[in-house]
Amino acid sequence: MHKNMNAKLSFLSVKAIPALSWSSPKPLNFLPRPVTLAYLVLGLLLFGLGEAMLIAAGAGVSPWTVLAQGVTHLTEWSIGFSTFIISAGVLLLWIPLRQTPGIGTVLNAIIVATVIEFALHYLPLTENSFLQVGYALAGVLITGIGGGIYLTANLGAGPRDGLMTGLQRLTGAPIAWVRNGIEVTAVVAGWSLGGVVGIGTLMFAFLIGPSVALSLFVLSRHVVRKDPDTAI
Repeated sequence: MHKNMNAKLSFLSVKAIPALSWSSPKPLNFLPRPVTLAYLVLGLLLFGLGEAMLIAAGAGVSPWTVLAQGVTHLTEWSIGFSTFIISAGVLLLWIPLRQTPGIGTVLNAIIVATVIEFALHYLPLTENSFLQVGYALAGVLITGIGGGIYLTANLGAGPRDGLMTGLQRLTGAPIAWVRNGIEVTAVVAGWSLGGVVGIGTLMFAFLIGPSVALSLFVLSRHVVRKDPDTAI
């Protein structure tokens, strides 16, 4: 039974982005294959949908929005400007982590924001607490699935995902725990500055890492790799 449990949780030990049949050989690739671009866009569409579902659930905003709220409380900047400054700061951390941007870094910002804006007009709203929690949980899982898919395209990550992969490579720790550490840090920092934390916020902080890791685990097991021993 103990062995079966370990096998079921083995996705939590994923430590790298697998290089799959559609993966780009390098992030800075301005002429990717159509299949590579397709998986990048598919992943980002799901990522944006998941984020929109979390917002529509009304059970709490994402950890980084809590941090933006805290910065706004401290500086009186708008939420949008605070979010921009935080993202810029995270991108600066890419330099010592030797992370390489790509078209995926740009498309991340464009596609995710567009999907959120569009989806929020059509996603149903609810005031039922149980449905809100279920809605938020589904949003986190879909965000994680989308994150795993778009990261395997290897065309450049968004600010938070790039920070995750950079810190993972530096520490050698599993992706799930690295991402959880990043999100929990953002929640604690935002809350200490006056940001508002909800149940959906905590669900995102503690479940997004395992969700991304599960997506990568499933993809690495069921998709042909470029090389059985390679990872991005």
